[in-house]
Amino acid sequence: MSMMWTVKVVGLGVVALSLSLELLGWLFCRRRPERTLHEVLFFPSKVACVEHIFTPVSTHPCLCSLPHGVETSFSRFLRHLLSATSSLDLCVFAFSHMALSRAVLTLHSRGVTIRALADKDYAAITGSQIGVLRKAGICVRCDVGSVCMHHKFAVVDGRLLITGSLNWTLTAVQNNMENVLVTDEPELVQPFIGEFHRLWELNDPARYLHSSDRKT
Repeated sequence: MSMMWTVKVVGLGVVALSLSLELLGWLFCRRRPERTLHEVLFFPSKVACVEHIFTPVSTHPCLCSLPHGVETSFSRFLRHLLSATSSLDLCVFAFSHMALSRAVLTLHSRGVTIRALADKDYAAITGSQIGVLRKAGICVRCDVGSVCMHHKFAVVDGRLLITGSLNWTLTAVQNNMENVLVTDEPELVQPFIGEFHRLWELNDPARYLHSSDRKT
């Protein structure tokens, strides 16, 4: 009788230990924070078709001569940019890349709130897409000071930062040695949100209009 009792107690103990370990494992998984995104993209990018990124459900395959189905640093850049669902804050020095302009216009057509800051001199260069954005109804502000707006960053939905040396031009994407960091690390994203807000307010045309009115 005592032997059977001992076996039962040991068996129950093993079962309890097993359940406890499973419970601890479940709690650990629940408490473990979601993985933070850190991705580095290097340029120049391989030249490949990106039509599938804009029309993923199209039943008509693209017939252009570029390689298809190739993942590149530029296609990754586009995917991160097009992941915006509510807002996009964009701060650029030069912006003439047609596919990037198409991406921003696509987001605008989806109802994403877009604000763009650009360098006033480079906004007027041949091929600049700043005028295209304005024509589409996107709010764009240019720096009003004498210092170049040399930033190149975008904040997606207030959670994802895309930043680096890359100008938004075809030359930069296909020919230059450039780098881009993509991260959703809050400690890195938040300072860029703050800087964009500061520059957005600083370059508000109404602010200088009112200042001019007071002088006259």
